[in-house]
Amino acid sequence: MLDTELANSTLRMASRLTERSQTTIPAAIRDALGLKPGEFIEYALLPGGKAIMSRQQREPQDDPVVSQFLAFLENDMKKNPHHIQPATEDVWAGIEALTAGVEVDLDAPLTDD
Repeated sequence: MLDTELANSTLRMASRLTERSQTTIPAAIRDALGLKPGEFIEYALLPGGKAIMSRQQREPQDDPVVSQFLAFLENDMKKNPHHIQPATEDVWAGIEALTAGVEVDLDAPLTDD
């Protein structure tokens, strides 16, 4: 980034580096970048000592907790196949009662809600 680009930036903010070399990204910058807690940010160091911070564009990764749980289920099903039993008519009736009137579009993308 050239000095002229920096001078023409739409938003400039400052923050202090703590003794532990940590800083808080100002709220206006977080909002402008759409950053949420837990997301990754990326730094690029430019010649002349300037740095660019941006939201890291990452491919969605598997949730490690879900992956571990699924691995646990898979392992348990292999070790104890006798525990696997078909759902009874009563179970299906309960499922139908719980989901009555619920519209589901299986092609719709999942949201964070």
